Amino acid sequence: MNELGILGWTVAAAWAWLLLARGRFWLIEEEPAPPVPPRWPDIVAIIPARDEAESVGACIGSLLAQDYPGRLDLVLVDDQSGDGTGGLARAAAASLRAESRLRVIAGAPRPAGWASKVWAMAQGVAEAESSFPRAELLLFADADIVHEPAAVRDSAAHLLAGDFALVSRMVLLATDTLAERAISPAFVHFFRLLYPFRWVAEPRMRTAAAAGGHMLQRRESLAAAGGMGAIRCALIDDCALAAAIKRSGGRLSLALTRKARSIRRHDWAGLWRMIARSAYTELGHSPLRLAGACAGLLAGLVAPPFLAVACGWTSPGWSCAWAMLTLSYLPILRFYRVSGWWAPLLPLVALFFLGATLDSALRHWRGSGGAWKGRVAPRAGGGA
Repeated sequence: MNELGILGWTVAAAWAWLLLARGRFWLIEEEPAPPVPPRWPDIVAIIPARDEAESVGACIGSLLAQDYPGRLDLVLVDDQSGDGTGGLARAAAASLRAESRLRVIAGAPRPAGWASKVWAMAQGVAEAESSFPRAELLLFADADIVHEPAAVRDSAAHLLAGDFALVSRMVLLATDTLAERAISPAFVHFFRLLYPFRWVAEPRMRTAAAAGGHMLQRRESLAAAGGMGAIRCALIDDCALAAAIKRSGGRLSLALTRKARSIRRHDWAGLWRMIARSAYTELGHSPLRLAGACAGLLAGLVAPPFLAVACGWTSPGWSCAWAMLTLSYLPILRFYRVSGWWAPLLPLVALFFLGATLDSALRHWRGSGGAWKGRVAPRAGGGA
């Protein structure tokens, strides 16, 4: 067997390990229905929003229409929007005659050392403590997410039944266009590979992650983790918050859901920017990790189909690797109701992620990385 054949079997062995030993990241496991809690605590939903005119009305309307048995109030932080976001939120509440349940506050200028979104979230927490002091739970929700009526109730029931500090749900991403069908399921697939949900829920494992579109947590757990100030410069705020809570002893739950979905639409360029915004941050801004990630993408995802075809049966390890990575992708494609024919094309999609990851590093080195709504995030430990 030549060197190429040995490398092929090495990659195949690596895929076998991923499928069998990495928290079964690729399987879609339905959570059992939790029992009905003896009481439903008050919840305040906090929505950081900047220039979200296209989606904020639908988001606010869906949250005000929840069938949550307890009290559910909303705080929207209008982060200096220029498109009337705050007024549209108020109009959505008025259309449901629920004006009293929504607070819209104008976001203050960002202090030095704070990331824009985290600063907006912190202001929402402060308003919740002031206006709704009896609320025990906080729901962080993005302004481009629409929630089905049972979404908040189900998350609260899971949190209470499992004694979790934070329950987050990875919302459905749009798959209407060719670009979205190609990239959205793969984005979730790679996220679950990086952060196996079983490992997130295991207190003995260091793995911590959350999905920022729908994060329900105990107020006391947030305080025990150091509050929003503990993650003030975090670009990937959801995972940073989950890590802070897990370090403080809180339990995490992360799962997929069909009961909340993103209504933001992306073309190829928008999806590229979505990945490039945070990819290098995921790698800790480390050139060494960047090199390792690129090598892993090339050897583990891109090379197998090309070398399987080029080598034929002389190097069957590459064919085995391609088969395993294809099989690993099928469950999330089924969950998204996207054709299974996309599964063997995952290596081509990986090239898109590779390019966006390299672009993410370039943006960081040029000082323009991590932009959120036109604002560049501060460096860790640095200024605004």
